[in-house]
Amino acid sequence: MVNLLSLLDDIAATMDDVAVMTKVALKKTSALMTDDLAVNAAVVQGVESSRELPIVWSIFLGSLVNKVICISCVLAINYLYPPLLTILLFLGGCYLAFEGADKIIEKITQKKNKQEKPIKAAINEKDKIWGAIKTDFVLSMEIIVLAQTSLVGAFLEQTMSLCFVGLAASVLIYGLVAILVKIDDFGVILIKNGHQKIGLTLVNITPKMMKGLGIIGTVAMLMVAGGIFSHTFHLKIYFYEHLQNLILGLTFGLILSLGSVGIKKITKSK
Repeated sequence: MVNLLSLLDDIAATMDDVAVMTKVALKKTSALMTDDLAVNAAVVQGVESSRELPIVWSIFLGSLVNKVICISCVLAINYLYPPLLTILLFLGGCYLAFEGADKIIEKITQKKNKQEKPIKAAINEKDKIWGAIKTDFVLSMEIIVLAQTSLVGAFLEQTMSLCFVGLAASVLIYGLVAILVKIDDFGVILIKNGHQKIGLTLVNITPKMMKGLGIIGTVAMLMVAGGIFSHTFHLKIYFYEHLQNLILGLTFGLILSLGSVGIKKITKSK
């Protein structure tokens, strides 16, 4: 009986440690989750209403597989050669900075070039899902690596904490995506049932909400990238930390983006 109580006490202590670590890890990765949410909400835009939830469900299942792969890889790397995680984190920061800056450049150039472009062929649903799962894999790896850097303790505790973080990330992100893509449909139902004012508000606000979410996601992407660079190079905080990270991420992203354009021009000229 004493041994059983001792075992239960050990389990309770372990779960308490896991809960604390998971809370810290979720807080540290919240900006990346915001970006992941924005990216995946944009994926289902322009899709038929009847296919929105099935697409979200397919991407969610792919996301769970991604989390299993990412957690396994991160734990293995942390056991075999921990410094590699810092390299992966830095490369992920470069990717996030590049993507964030590229989105801003794309928006600016789109405003300058308002000429009508030929309509592209509709993207196949499977291609759309596969593309979203590939993007999710990159962001999942960043979430898990970033979460792991905040964990201390035994291997089992770290594994459990990463599993909770991975599951919470997928459930929260795709649960919110499913809700967001159906807000306008709920508005239509309200209109049909005589609640026109609130129904029209929901229908009209959905595109603006998606646009705002995209902006928030881009800002979060640059801030996380800047934070990764600050941590990697042990940079001092000279002013408001989040603003400094945003500027650092944007600057680094613009350098990478312009460098990419330069490389493309050189390869084309050859």
